[in-house]
Amino acid sequence: MAQPAWDDAPQPLAPDSAPLPQYGSGSLADLLPTLATGMGVPGLAAGISELTPVDRACVFLVDGLGWEQLRAHPDEAPFMTSLLAGSRAGTGTPLTAGFPATTATSLASVGTGLPPGAHGLPGYTVRDPATGALMNQLRWQPWTAPEVWQPYPTVFRLAEDAGVHAAQVSSPTFQHTPLTKVALSGGVFRGRLAGEERMDLAAAELAAGDRSLVYTYYAELDGAGHRFGVDSDAWRGQLMYVDRLVQRLAEQLPPRSALYVTADHGMIDVPFDDDHRIDFDADWELRAGVALLGGEGRARHVYAVPGARGDVLTCWREVLGEQFWVASRDEAIDTGWFGPRVDDRVRGRIGDVVAAARDDVLIIASEREPKESAMVGNHGSMTPAEQFVPLLEVRS
Repeated sequence: MAQPAWDDAPQPLAPDSAPLPQYGSGSLADLLPTLATGMGVPGLAAGISELTPVDRACVFLVDGLGWEQLRAHPDEAPFMTSLLAGSRAGTGTPLTAGFPATTATSLASVGTGLPPGAHGLPGYTVRDPATGALMNQLRWQPWTAPEVWQPYPTVFRLAEDAGVHAAQVSSPTFQHTPLTKVALSGGVFRGRLAGEERMDLAAAELAAGDRSLVYTYYAELDGAGHRFGVDSDAWRGQLMYVDRLVQRLAEQLPPRSALYVTADHGMIDVPFDDDHRIDFDADWELRAGVALLGGEGRARHVYAVPGARGDVLTCWREVLGEQFWVASRDEAIDTGWFGPRVDDRVRGRIGDVVAAARDDVLIIASEREPKESAMVGNHGSMTPAEQFVPLLEVRS
């Protein structure tokens, strides 16, 4: 007997079918604790077992340099391409960013050595349970006390307390930002605008101690991807420049040093049409029962009005469940999207419903988020293009 037609209807993606980040063994949150443990810093665990200890380590984080995008552009990045086979201490494999794969979350994971559920920056914008308002964790708007929002010490601070020379070399713009305070503070901050000067100074800071932990950063590749896409000449030009910066720093490493090149997330280009960009502001079904829309296009936190949580979850699954992993807060937490633990202070920041894109689609909000809705390149979810980030290594 033929089955009823409704049995053949597409089924929503199960929350536990999402490919989880490698928390505890190969995520961004495991990098600095592994390096610092090798320098004798107490209280941390070496999660990335492949890495061998080094006295002086420099982490160069290139915003938006995804593993898949790097592999697809060998002509633009010949030096970094030459390092791919030996990445992650010779395994030739990437790290995972963590969920969501977005800058504020990833920088906090790098600097604190904790997954998002612990450090408490679980998205681009999230609800502040104390005020009920959306908080932009990249721009830190509206203001909230940094040490309350993220109370854990950074790995740089722990390293400094253990006698390791800790330094950050970045744009002067970032020196006093709240995100720097909660994610990357500790040791000395050296501000330089030019990329070449940052590389030179990072090498000098490595040599400044018998044990040194140095961090440097470059943002403009990500900016080109957002504005023009990772399939653009502008992005390729930035990648060529980054490749020269990496080689410049690698050639200046002092003795007993290692350079690790990584990133906060990858990126995908999303077409500008109604099939790929679902406009929350124009969709009455998705808006029904929603008090606040947080996160970003590929990793949404959805906050329901009182009493509507179940209805919102049902609706979002019905509308988006073939293209997005859609989970309740408890499902996302229990499945491990935000790491093996979620602190009590963080639970209320996570959406009543969390939606992570599997396909090349976005949930934009054309009226309330006009700038973000106009971006070509996007990131945030758990697909390989967004999650996989390099861990290129050069040793002196």
